[in-house]
Amino acid sequence: MDTEADDLRALLDRDRIRQCLERMARGEDRRNGEMIKASCWPDSVTDYGVFKGDFDAYYAWVIPGADAITNTQHVLGQSYIELDGTRARVETHVVSYHRVDMGAEERDTCIGGRYLDVLEKRGSEWRIAERTMLYDWYQDWGVSIDWSQGVMGLPLSQEWFSGRANGDYSATFFAKGAK
Repeated sequence: MDTEADDLRALLDRDRIRQCLERMARGEDRRNGEMIKASCWPDSVTDYGVFKGDFDAYYAWVIPGADAITNTQHVLGQSYIELDGTRARVETHVVSYHRVDMGAEERDTCIGGRYLDVLEKRGSEWRIAERTMLYDWYQDWGVSIDWSQGVMGLPLSQEWFSGRANGDYSATFFAKGAK
C-alpha cells in the first residue's frame, strides 16, 4: 500500500469536495442553474426544514427563487470531511444573508447554521447526493440600506460597488479573464 499516494488522493478529494460546496453557494447566490446542476447529482435529496424534495423539486424552488428574496450571500466556514471511498460525510458551517422584500420595506436577515452533506464521487466527479440544513441562529437586522445613499455616508463612485443590488460586477470581472 502506498500511503503517500493515498494521502495525495485524499487531499485532492477533499479539495474537490470544497470546490463543489463553493460552486453550490455561488450558484444559489446568483440563482445560476448551471452551477447548481454541476454541484448536485440528479437523484439528490435536499432538506432545508422549510423545503424538502428531490433535485427537480429543489431546482424549481431555488430557480428563479422567491421574488421576495431579492439578494442572498452564503459565506462558508470550515468543512469537516470524513471520506469513505467514493462517499463523504461533510459538515460545513454557513452564515447566510438574505434581503427580504416584506412589502412595505426590505429587511436584512442573517442565518447561522450548518450543512450536513453526503457527497458521492461518480467517475472522477464529486457532487452532493444528500443535503440537510441545520439552523443554529437567526437574526433580523432591520430595514435594508438604500444604496443610493452610499456606504457610511460616503457616495459610491459606480453602481456596481453595491454588489448584486445593481447587477453583479463579478460576472464582468471573471469574463475579463476569459479573453
